[in-house]
Amino acid sequence: MNVTEFMTQPVVTVEMDDSLLEVKSLFEKTSFHHLLVISDSELVGVISDRDLLKVLSPNIGTAAETLKDLACLNKRAHQIMSRDPITLKPDARLPEVVSVFNQHTISCIPIVDDSNAVLGIVSWRDVMKTLGLAYAKAATKPQF
Repeated sequence: MNVTEFMTQPVVTVEMDDSLLEVKSLFEKTSFHHLLVISDSELVGVISDRDLLKVLSPNIGTAAETLKDLACLNKRAHQIMSRDPITLKPDARLPEVVSVFNQHTISCIPIVDDSNAVLGIVSWRDVMKTLGLAYAKAATKPQF
């Protein structure tokens, strides 16, 4: 099975100088767990919702919130993103996707073209969903 059959598209992207306030807002408005960081239409990094949670104060939005807590929202995407993300091309097959997840401690794989422009993204959830559907389909085939 080709990765283009189960990757998520379109993806949500941010620019390197977007504030963490903007990043936080995008995570809250979408069901995505990863935002891809682009510069000049090319992929340069990935921000996960966990990356954001690591730098945000738990006091934001509470009565204990301070100016220092709010100041972290002025940081920029490039300050917390993972650089040089591991990517795959659109012709990658499911076994290669699984292999990449098994070899690296990552939770998403951006799918890019030859010019490093983003085409989609695959998370381990996408892989599990695809495998689950394939298993269910195989289990319902008549046995003769």
